[in-house]
Amino acid sequence: MEEILKQELKETPQLQRSMTARQMEMISLGGAIGVGLFMGSTSTIKWTGPSVLLAYMFVGLILYIVMRALGEMIYVNPGTGSFADYATEYVHPLAGYLAKWANIFEYIIVGMSEVVAATEYLKYWWPHINALTSGVIIIIFLVAANLVSAKAYGSLEFWFAMIKVLTIIAMILLGLGLILFGWGNGGHPIGISNLWSHGGFFTGGISGFFFSMSIIVGSYQGIELLGISAGEVDNPQIAIIKSVKSVLFRILIFYVGAIFVIITIYPWNQLANIGSPFVSTFAKIGITAAASVINFVVLTAALSGANSGIYSSSRMLFKLSHEGDAPKILGRLSKRVVPDAAILGISGGILLGFIVDTFASTYSSSASNLFVVVFSSSVLPGMVPWFVILLAELRFRKNNPQLLSCHPFKLPLYPFSNYFAFAMLLVIVVFMFINPDTRISVFVGASVLLLATAVYLLRHHTNKL
Repeated sequence: MEEILKQELKETPQLQRSMTARQMEMISLGGAIGVGLFMGSTSTIKWTGPSVLLAYMFVGLILYIVMRALGEMIYVNPGTGSFADYATEYVHPLAGYLAKWANIFEYIIVGMSEVVAATEYLKYWWPHINALTSGVIIIIFLVAANLVSAKAYGSLEFWFAMIKVLTIIAMILLGLGLILFGWGNGGHPIGISNLWSHGGFFTGGISGFFFSMSIIVGSYQGIELLGISAGEVDNPQIAIIKSVKSVLFRILIFYVGAIFVIITIYPWNQLANIGSPFVSTFAKIGITAAASVINFVVLTAALSGANSGIYSSSRMLFKLSHEGDAPKILGRLSKRVVPDAAILGISGGILLGFIVDTFASTYSSSASNLFVVVFSSSVLPGMVPWFVILLAELRFRKNNPQLLSCHPFKLPLYPFSNYFAFAMLLVIVVFMFINPDTRISVFVGASVLLLATAVYLLRHHTNKL
């Protein structure tokens, strides 16, 4: 199997290593810090109260294990779409196939929803702007950025992520000033009593604690972009170690830090009445332009999410084409050494979904609820790369003991850490099914995976005949 994969790699047109390690870090950071933090935090707090802090830390621990397992394998073979390659080689070709198509499905849905969100944010400044027109312009802008070069994509994503990061840092620092020193509150510190004085710390019990993790998992999805961008970064081994160590740590700071400030300043059971907690925090300090500032930030967050989705899924579609599981035209490389046909294919899917959603929202009052179901259906397929990374690393260790003897970046507590993370991800899926708000999304996501499995089995059965 390993020799076959090496031969396929030689025959496949190679993407150019034109991104820097700094851009690679920001791609992972930007992919994981999106509207899930700005828009999804209210839902997670509603389900579990102040203990949402521990929920973000717990999922962060799971993701640390996943990323260390991925980093261990990427260090040896930093190819584009790495986690899918490892799934094929060390688990089963079906696992690699599912990981790739799950990634494509996830990011088309996410990209579509991010474009819809971006058109809504634009209405804050231009209330009468046509959503269809602004959405098409946004998609054209993102397509152009991706078609120019991987370096251009990395530069754009770097600045998108930088805007989000600086805003969150400012919000955390200002919030801490309000909590500790009473900034904006007449010099009277708020303190941290809101963490327990409104029904306790675990207000939703164990079930609410695990319910919140389904949204948190969705918020963190995209961190595996590290494996996809590895094929286009210079000095990948050095970049991988640095990125894995720093990205997850930074994400935890931003998520946990921002959520801590929000639930400390405001009673958790009153958040639904204050609008955006980010806007309210800036306004409370005395920044009158808070609404415009945050609207600009969430707009860039939406553009960043769509940008990352086009990049990630186009690389997967490129690989599927060269493996015979997608049309050959999608495996083409442009003169700028980017998979232009795959980029246009993914963008076309996002555009089609956006147009359907726009017209459905016009003629049906329930379309928005349907859209929420479709968006959340990306969560389960989005977990597939994490499952296959954990499984692949087990076999990788077993098959390559010589590579691990002097490996500088091994997964700690192997194999117990793999089993723990895998089991916890399964528990989260079970609670997604138990929760009425996310049950339908489990069915939709499972249906997509079952359909992809059926197509794979049918094609390969036909080929054998």
